[in-house]
Amino acid sequence: MSTTPAPLLTVRDLKVVIGGRHILHGVDLEVAASGTTALLGRNGAGKTTTVRGILGLIPRTGSVLLGGEETVRLATHALVRRGIGYAPEDRGVFAALTVAENLRLAERPGAGEPAYDLVHELFPELRQRARQAAGTLSGGQQQMVAIARTLLNGNRLIIADEPTKGLAPKVVSEVAQVLERAAQAVPILLVEQNLAVVRRLARHCAVLADGRTAHRGPAAELLADADAARRLLGVGRARHGDTGTPSAGTPAGTSPGTPARTAAHPAAPTAEADA
Repeated sequence: MSTTPAPLLTVRDLKVVIGGRHILHGVDLEVAASGTTALLGRNGAGKTTTVRGILGLIPRTGSVLLGGEETVRLATHALVRRGIGYAPEDRGVFAALTVAENLRLAERPGAGEPAYDLVHELFPELRQRARQAAGTLSGGQQQMVAIARTLLNGNRLIIADEPTKGLAPKVVSEVAQVLERAAQAVPILLVEQNLAVVRRLARHCAVLADGRTAHRGPAAELLADADAARRLLGVGRARHGDTGTPSAGTPAGTSPGTPARTAAHPAAPTAEADA
């Protein structure tokens, strides 16, 4: 008899049509009940659309089971109440507010006592910087705030969309540490292009291509298979411990070293740039 825990999240035949254009043609994936599951694919494969479909931010059909419960017809606010935390691609911090104020705004009424002990245990730096304006934080520190907000309300799942995008290699390493600590407390669905980060964090993965699931399985096996990684992701094998490895869909020799963006207000979800 198998002792493997049932998946926390199961997505079957997820389809999305935006403006008459078919973006997702039937995505299947599972998020393990612990650790990190990576959602991979070249640019334009449909990763962010998949996340938005899971969250109910766009119309979708198919099946999205959270802990065995069908949620595909639920609105986003109902999904949030059922325990899905979302760390968006742009981190969405309020730059003019302090770290403490950003966290306070994330407290969800009716969710019980906010888990500040857990947040400060995982990220002691946030307690030290509680009175600092979030806009003055580094990109890695802002990502810490974004992840901490998802941990406050006892969520069952964190969805982190491109948390290392646009960050310098040193900051990428800091963000990977943040996610590694967070995954000890809550399972994570990680949308990520940096394959060295995926190698470090993810046990399982699903790869999208043209709005469909092209591969599912252990992340380490995929990244160890240079031919499969090249065919599915457009890159060779990610080297162990190398956070400067080219990202999926990024030409070799390209380094994502642009400075972190800082927004005065959290960005609302936009039309699928990844589709």
